[in-house]
Amino acid sequence: MTETVEIPALLPALPEIVLAIGAMVLLMVGAFRGEQTAKGIEGAAILLLVLTGLIVVLLPAGKLVTFGGSFIVDGFARFLKLLALAGSAAAILMSSNYLALEKRETFEYSILILLSTTGMMMLISAADLIALYLGLELMSLALYVVAAIDRDSVRSTEAGLKYFVLGALSSGMLLYGASLIYGFTGTVSFAGIANAASQGGGGTASLGLVFGLVFLFAGFCFKVSAVPFHMWTPDVYEGAPTPITAFFAAAPKVAGIAMFVRTTIVAFPGILTQWQQIVVFVAIASMALGAFAAIGQKNIKRLMAYSSIGHMGFALVGLAAGTQQGVHGVLVYMAIYVAMTLGAFACILSMRRDGQMVEQIADLAGLARTKPTMAFFFAMLLFSLAGVPPLAGFFAKFYVFLAAIQAGLFTLAVIGVVTSVVGAYYYLAIVKTMYFDEPAKPFEPMPYELKAVLAVTGLFNLLFFVYPSPLIEAANAAAKSLF
Repeated sequence: MTETVEIPALLPALPEIVLAIGAMVLLMVGAFRGEQTAKGIEGAAILLLVLTGLIVVLLPAGKLVTFGGSFIVDGFARFLKLLALAGSAAAILMSSNYLALEKRETFEYSILILLSTTGMMMLISAADLIALYLGLELMSLALYVVAAIDRDSVRSTEAGLKYFVLGALSSGMLLYGASLIYGFTGTVSFAGIANAASQGGGGTASLGLVFGLVFLFAGFCFKVSAVPFHMWTPDVYEGAPTPITAFFAAAPKVAGIAMFVRTTIVAFPGILTQWQQIVVFVAIASMALGAFAAIGQKNIKRLMAYSSIGHMGFALVGLAAGTQQGVHGVLVYMAIYVAMTLGAFACILSMRRDGQMVEQIADLAGLARTKPTMAFFFAMLLFSLAGVPPLAGFFAKFYVFLAAIQAGLFTLAVIGVVTSVVGAYYYLAIVKTMYFDEPAKPFEPMPYELKAVLAVTGLFNLLFFVYPSPLIEAANAAAKSLF
């Protein structure tokens, strides 16, 4: 009898269980068979991520809860889990050729990404502070190791160390915030916190809760690299091997934004005005820093780091609205952001000359004459990141700004539009380098894995306006499930 009860009880967590067991099996294969299995493990890891995605899609509809209510699967979780899985699978695919050429093939690489993705999925489904912390640490510990995976490179080791030290600090702040929230509400579950927060009117309890919230948000901001906890991002992006930077820029951001949105919307709906001020400040600061700090960058990976800080600011504009439409805007933004970022990194990973990776923006000079197709797609992705219509990036910004305006946050929307215009300058500067400068020595041929990623993301970006409704409707249904 116990068996029949157990299986449905664990059904909501089936994707995570499959992914974790699969990662352990691949780890055993790698440990016993050695480095020659690296290529096979890469392929198996991608298949495992695809299988996990299928299980997420095939789970019964509606809201599923397990582990005493601390793990929840709803439309919101399904949407973001599929996005995180797609980001992780693309990252493994994009790194395959790079690792072979750099003689860095290690079977642990794909397994660490699988374990990190398991943490992301746990994080996306977390419905209390303990589950949230477990998911966060499982995701982060694997990310610290991945950042420093190139043991022979001083830059990679330094990137991993910086990320680890600052990550430990942010985890401590998040835990302190969680303990304060538990102390003032007497519960760790999001629903219980919402209940306690709405009952306790003004006074010391609400002040203590706001203090806890500030520390909790500090931890969140670190994970999504939002100002003022962004300082690790440019150094880690530049120092980590390029395919790992591509991974950092996509999937972990999805999980970070997911925990930010679910925690604020589900656990603190009663104190919207308090947390709204924090989110508005973080969004404005991130958009401004992303726009202005990237202007002087010469290294394209550092530029993408500042770009990513700015984009997290834009995504938080939707959250600042605190409405269903705002969450819908955030979800659309994240889906389009992941596609744009992966496409841009497919081009950056193709910057290889004389067997060496090059990372300077000047190395792209005259690309339109040496590699016209790559230059065209890269230019379109950069225009999209800048928010130029009718590309996908324009619609991403349109939905978050619309939500902010409908929530009465006019100043925030205006600042967002202004920083968008400033940010367009450095994207256009790269396009100018590719199309108007004298050609540099051509790059080596683009590997087919990168061609595939660039084709899919580039066409999605170009043709999104033709038929946007599947993504818009899916995001709408996902946002509705939170309210």
